[in-house]
Amino acid sequence: MAGMTRRNALLAAGLSITGVARADEARAWDFSFPSLEDGVLNLADFRGRVLLVVNTASFCGYTYQYEALEKMHATLTPAGLTVVGFPSQDFNQEKADNAEVKAFCDATFGVTFPMAGLSHVRGPGANAFYKWVRARDGWEPEWNFNKVLIGRNGGIVGHFPSTEEPAGAVLSTAVARELAVVG
Repeated sequence: MAGMTRRNALLAAGLSITGVARADEARAWDFSFPSLEDGVLNLADFRGRVLLVVNTASFCGYTYQYEALEKMHATLTPAGLTVVGFPSQDFNQEKADNAEVKAFCDATFGVTFPMAGLSHVRGPGANAFYKWVRARDGWEPEWNFNKVLIGRNGGIVGHFPSTEEPAGAVLSTAVARELAVVG
């Protein structure tokens, strides 16, 4: 793959990006998905905000992180943060359909942050956002509750494993640094 342009790498990954002059100029705002609630989750609606994108699951040992993610979302929304959840069955720990996921998240954790509908987050069937992250950075979630931090400009700032707690020092510092960026 030596000499392969970023655009060709994105295309090889099966990514189709419309409205972008060059694939390496793609931003998180270029993607939209079916939402958990039968609408569309359009990341362009969050242009200029910092996004913490998390692949989630209802039956994972890290599911308790929903509580801290919801607290982070509620506390930092006025400062410009939006948490976005991507439920996935890629690790065989998610409910069967969107309605069940929504009911679980609402009843158990009172989740109010936006969530996409069930989709794949790794491998050849990954949704377009996660294909973009893999093509750009060579990274994909290794387990549930991996996190991708998106800056105010829509670019990828970093990735964090499941073990990095939402309120932990590393993630909190990275989020605070991005929130301090004036867009």
